[in-house]
Amino acid sequence: MPSVCHSRGFTLIELLVVIFILGGLIGLAVLTIGSTHSSRDIRDEAQRLAVLITVLADEAVLDGREYGLLIEDGGYRVLRHDQADGRWHATDRRQAHQVPAWMRLQLELDGTPLRLVAQVRARDEHAGPSEQGDRAERNAPRLEPQLLILSSGELTPFSLTVADERQQHGAWRVSSDGFRMPLAEALEAR
Repeated sequence: MPSVCHSRGFTLIELLVVIFILGGLIGLAVLTIGSTHSSRDIRDEAQRLAVLITVLADEAVLDGREYGLLIEDGGYRVLRHDQADGRWHATDRRQAHQVPAWMRLQLELDGTPLRLVAQVRARDEHAGPSEQGDRAERNAPRLEPQLLILSSGELTPFSLTVADERQQHGAWRVSSDGFRMPLAEALEAR
């Protein structure tokens, strides 16, 4: 006598429960990957800043020039001091670096947080040598860096925190006491 095998299918409720569980796991994975991605970007930005300042310190000593770092609300730029006119100018080979809109930079000098402002146009970015261009150039705001990188090998003591505005964890700090090269380190959860 042949055996009859009755297979039972899945009910609609069982399928919905499985789909709900899979949806929750996929959502959790996406949030975790997004969080890891922004944490990695913050770490990379902090390390990039530490390396940039170290390279500028080496260049300052080798070239006998003074460099500065202007940290603004949406990024930072490298400046070079021109002794002839006594002004700071954006370097030709390094453009202003923009950080992602979700990334926050917080600079402290001597333990006092500074209010960072939006980027202004550098006087070098104005139109040609016309009369109006010359007037605009004279009236343009002067670029003044917050961090000085001197040819003596010294730099301004500072602490710069790089964080994600959307989260309360994953921040990094780049800091120096003014004599040692900057160090990038992860901050504990706030």
